[in-house]
Amino acid sequence: MVPFKTNNIGGYTVPNKKVTGKKAASSASKTLKGKATGSSSKTAAGSALSQRKAPKNQASPKAAKAASKTLRDGRSSKASKSAAGSALAQTKKKK
Repeated sequence: MVPFKTNNIGGYTVPNKKVTGKKAASSASKTLKGKATGSSSKTAAGSALSQRKAPKNQASPKAAKAASKTLRDGRSSKASKSAAGSALAQTKKKK
């Protein structure tokens, strides 16, 4: 596997082939349907859901930041945290 160059000096990004599992996708769907769900949680859930069966898709830096914020927030539901964890696991990894 050949790493892809990034704009970082000497940095490489290793492709991530993970996809969102069935349980995390269900959690993401519940999160998106929730009326009281915050925007960070919905961003992370949308990112996780978009990667359900698409190993080439990776979470954007914005989605990764939203997922991190959701995981740190004590008010986030279990479903939101499950979706956020899935989205965060599918970000580009630095080598």
